Amino acid sequence: MTKQTRLIPSLLAATALSVAAMPTQAGSSTDEAVKAQLQDYKATMQAFGKTLKGELQAAMKAGGPMAAVQVCNERAPEIVADLSAESGYTLRRTSLKPRATEPTDWEREVLEDFEKRKADGTPVAEIAWHEVKKVDGEKQLRFMKAIATEGVCLTCHGQDVDPKLKAEIDRMYPNDQAIGFEEGDIRGAVSITAALDD
Repeated sequence: MTKQTRLIPSLLAATALSVAAMPTQAGSSTDEAVKAQLQDYKATMQAFGKTLKGELQAAMKAGGPMAAVQVCNERAPEIVADLSAESGYTLRRTSLKPRATEPTDWEREVLEDFEKRKADGTPVAEIAWHEVKKVDGEKQLRFMKAIATEGVCLTCHGQDVDPKLKAEIDRMYPNDQAIGFEEGDIRGAVSITAALDD
């Protein structure tokens, strides 16, 4: 059991999806430490998705899209911060058309590769990537998983966003680029990085 697995038992219990159902692209190493840490990454990512989705659904039911935008603006960064602190990982949500978090150089390269893989026919649900990389003398495991644009996403991220809602989005995110998507597009990706626990 890795150090991170011990730190996040509640996250592992909270996610109902099977991490085995989420394939990754072969990376530079396939040893047991990498496999174990990737499983932890996927559980953390799923816990993030499940928590955010639940809060967004509750906000939509209580106050519609305006309330949901508020959740994205306030709660999404808090959920990311809480999971990062609990797991010891650096968790990020980014995109080639970001609303809040610009991709780093390496994240941008991976996102561009994701778009090529989608164009070549790979289903978005199967698009993921990882690598082991030495950064400032530390061996790190980097992981990214594509996020598919679902129908419900189009209310705030589609091509025909309600003008009042768009005005509120622009107020919260003055540099917003995250509109114009269609269902099935790659909305962005979850990125997780940490020292390799080997």
